[in-house]
Amino acid sequence: MKHTLRITLLLALIFFITQVIGLAVTNKYILTREYIDPETNLVVKEIVPQDLPYKIERPEVQQSTSYIWIVVAILIGTLLLLLLIKYKKFNLWKLWFFLAVFVTMAIAFSAFIPQVAAAILAFILAILKIYRPTTIMQNLTEVFVYGGLAAIFVPIINIFAAFMLLLLISIYDIIAVNKTKHMITLAKFQAKSRVFAGFMFPYERKKGRIIAKPAKAEQKGTRIAVLGGGDVGFPLLFAGVVMKDLMLNNPEIIGFFKTLIIPFFVTLALLYLLFKGKQDKFYPAMPYLATGCIIGYLVILLVF
Repeated sequence: MKHTLRITLLLALIFFITQVIGLAVTNKYILTREYIDPETNLVVKEIVPQDLPYKIERPEVQQSTSYIWIVVAILIGTLLLLLLIKYKKFNLWKLWFFLAVFVTMAIAFSAFIPQVAAAILAFILAILKIYRPTTIMQNLTEVFVYGGLAAIFVPIINIFAAFMLLLLISIYDIIAVNKTKHMITLAKFQAKSRVFAGFMFPYERKKGRIIAKPAKAEQKGTRIAVLGGGDVGFPLLFAGVVMKDLMLNNPEIIGFFKTLIIPFFVTLALLYLLFKGKQDKFYPAMPYLATGCIIGYLVILLVF
């Protein structure tokens, strides 16, 4: 077992909650519209993506090939981050991370509250996340970040691209963890900079602080359980795309609840990995989570 039972259940619970909240946020940015086809005189239903707040524009790409651009962007981002690691540019990484967290949280909050209030709240939380990191602040902000990301990318991805994205990211995850091991380097760099993209639970509770001094924490034997942001974000993107398709043939609320089958099975896949895994060993999680996504999707097709 990779972690204690308490930590394992905490990771699984917050993962599932993030998927549900992320789908709720995404749902606010996707609406359906009915119109009469002039050729057939039949009522046709189509998806209408809502504009993002603050005049943020989505990438203009074809839905069927969007996965290519997303993967290329991930590779470029990884290369840039590795350069920051090489030259120990912690402040640049913090600025980059702050902007990403601020923008995605502002988008997520804008789904439920006025834009000005959403921006102010996102700014305050992003500042606290960077400069006053606690276990609660780290994980609370991460819950909303991925909903903002999904709101940006789900409308430009179709089901084919979603499957291809799962496949390519799973292959990349295996290579990055088991072969090149640069994913491990990225995780350690983020921990050292006190800025981590993902969920993080220390085994020892100390006034809510989260690895104030990572190196010293390791020396003292303090264990930290982590779940990377990609392992949270990509299953959410897939589920969001499925929800978008379900909304064409179902009322929006029904499509939302049917989609929850996918996070359920992905959470089971995560639990399987955590129970199967060994302590102090890194695993590529995406192949397991992608399998959970596919099983959940097949269940939706078979049951509904």
